[in-house]
Amino acid sequence: MDMALRKTFKYKLKPAPEQERVMAFVLRRCRELYNAALQERRDAWHKCGVSLTAASQSAQLPEIKDVRPEYRDIHSQVLQDVLARLDRAFQAFFRRVKAGG
Repeated sequence: MDMALRKTFKYKLKPAPEQERVMAFVLRRCRELYNAALQERRDAWHKCGVSLTAASQSAQLPEIKDVRPEYRDIHSQVLQDVLARLDRAFQAFFRRVKAGG
């Protein structure tokens, strides 16, 4: 058997005050996007019986940036990753439900 060795490194961040402010800003926007996307999925299911995907929600990001200019300062891949994490959480939830958990 071929055993792979996995190394990990742990770094302690020591951000400057301005960097801390920027990270907190991005974290708040990501949390806000996650919760809004979660609510959108719930509403779509309860009102229309439609399941939304990460791709369909990601397609709305340019419109969100038009309406909410504060999202323009956050890289698009960061916002897409938020929606991908929500999608994985949904998939894991339904996988557990299907397994009887």
